[in-house]
Amino acid sequence: MSYHQQDYNPSGVGQINGNLFGLPFDYESANLTVFSVPWEVTVSYGIGTAKGPQRILDASTQLDLFDFDNRDGWKQGIFMVEISQKLLEKNEYYRTLAAKIIQRLEQGKPLTDTPDLTPVLTEINQACQQVNQWLFEQCQEAMKDGKKVAVIGGDHSSPLGYYQALATHYPDYGILHIDAHADLRNAYEGFEFSHASIMYNTMKIPQISKLVQVGIRDICLDEVQMVERSHGRIIAYYDPAIKQKLYSGTTWIDLCQEIVSHLPEYVYISFDIDGLDPKYCASTGTPVPGGLELEQAYMLFRELIESDRKIIGFDLCEVGDAEWDGNVGARIVYKLANLMDLSQKRVSVLP
Repeated sequence: MSYHQQDYNPSGVGQINGNLFGLPFDYESANLTVFSVPWEVTVSYGIGTAKGPQRILDASTQLDLFDFDNRDGWKQGIFMVEISQKLLEKNEYYRTLAAKIIQRLEQGKPLTDTPDLTPVLTEINQACQQVNQWLFEQCQEAMKDGKKVAVIGGDHSSPLGYYQALATHYPDYGILHIDAHADLRNAYEGFEFSHASIMYNTMKIPQISKLVQVGIRDICLDEVQMVERSHGRIIAYYDPAIKQKLYSGTTWIDLCQEIVSHLPEYVYISFDIDGLDPKYCASTGTPVPGGLELEQAYMLFRELIESDRKIIGFDLCEVGDAEWDGNVGARIVYKLANLMDLSQKRVSVLP
């Protein structure tokens, strides 16, 4: 497939050609490569996010491509690599095994009871590590080819391999993390690469100098203490505190500028959709009352660009298995792709 701009009408009927947004790009002609990670082995509440990438793909072709921030953003070329059916099948297999472990723990019984489930836990942790390594290699290859990269999960454990790949290219970068949860638990439920442990594992990457979390409202004491003991490496904007400031007269744009001020020049956006009000993501795995409006998130990202920081990558995770959730997810992916493109036109190239 070749791309000829003169043959494509972005205002026409959405094309169902197998590609994200129906755009006429393949891997070679696109500048942004999107990898999907249909993986939710360690989810501890609702299931379905492994089907989020397909829901986003299905919904994407009915979007209008005019974007108020970057009206020609589609021209950058966006291509989504085919969703791995093999990975989906592995997810189903290991998810069944993980359910046995979760059930045992919820019963208050040790894994060493008969039958001993500790070998099962080891097997699951190894499978998750293999997914991380797979994504690391895929992202490395794409970046080697000069591509920008984005990831669609799956649960929030999905993008760790991408963070590790970026660390080989950027000696200092920060993560702007939108989420209802801090995800700072150490091996939650015994799963080393749990969706609830993604940011705990992220903090093991020394090149990530700052983690700024926004919208957090479902958190345990250990996580709060990790934030407090991080010496400023982790900064949390808890949703109740955000609301208190807004209700007291602080403007959201002032808060956005304050949030952005903590971040280094190169910034990665990790967007767990449950950071939003659940009206946008009712089928996500762990919805929580409260959260951001979608336009509040977009304003925060715009202020990131206005500050001349550079968006170097992004992920969207925890999109549920429902048509509406896929619709919202597709819009977020398109907005993030266009904002990343815009930011890279304003800031210098790779350091």
